Amino acid sequence: MRILAVALVIVFHLTDAGLAQTLNFDSITGPRSGQTSGQIIQLFGLLTILAVAPGILVVVTSFTRFIIAFSILRMGIGLQTTPANLILISLSLFMTFHVMAPTFDKAWNEGVQPLIDEQITEAEAFERISGPFKEFMVKNVRDKDLNLFSDIAQENDPTFTPGEDVALRVLVPAFMISEIRRGFEIGFLILVPFLVIDLIVATITMAMGMMMLPPTVVALPFKVLFFILIDGWNLLVGSMMRSFL
Repeated sequence: MRILAVALVIVFHLTDAGLAQTLNFDSITGPRSGQTSGQIIQLFGLLTILAVAPGILVVVTSFTRFIIAFSILRMGIGLQTTPANLILISLSLFMTFHVMAPTFDKAWNEGVQPLIDEQITEAEAFERISGPFKEFMVKNVRDKDLNLFSDIAQENDPTFTPGEDVALRVLVPAFMISEIRRGFEIGFLILVPFLVIDLIVATITMAMGMMMLPPTVVALPFKVLFFILIDGWNLLVGSMMRSFL
């Protein structure tokens, strides 16, 4: 919830001057000053950021890895709607908040709080808020993916020079495909034992001549029982969260 609070505080802070003015039709229909036009553009940009806040949460946090692994787990077990999407998304969100808590706290203390106290400008606040997220992404991105987008950026813009301070346009997509890859790696390891159970059940049913009975129907309770006996949720959630330590 803190990232939402950060966005709301920034919106209220940046629009405070505009809201303090008296609304009249002359200011809307009449000639606009550069300051008024700038405030309109600034407000429009901030509202756009709030609209895409869920997408920002996905692309710069650990949410992608969690939701991909959970989706593959449900598919591997053979349950189409259980657990429900709402449950999986909620669990992934709370796991994300837990993993990203140090990053959120650092962004709040170094960027948002000084901005509220009017100690820094909006531009400097943006750099301080994005800094902790950059550190998190750099720590978890693959060098191969980072080099890929750096090379593409250099091809599109010859003046682009990669350095220690990686640009967000390079870092964010590189981090995303790194997280997608790791999510599929975890998903593969999840699917292997369930695939073995499916093969065993299919072999047994065919040997018994039960050709009309789908093996997946017989294998489903065994896969659920297997996942319960090994305490699968505890193992999976704990392993994924420790992978960010």
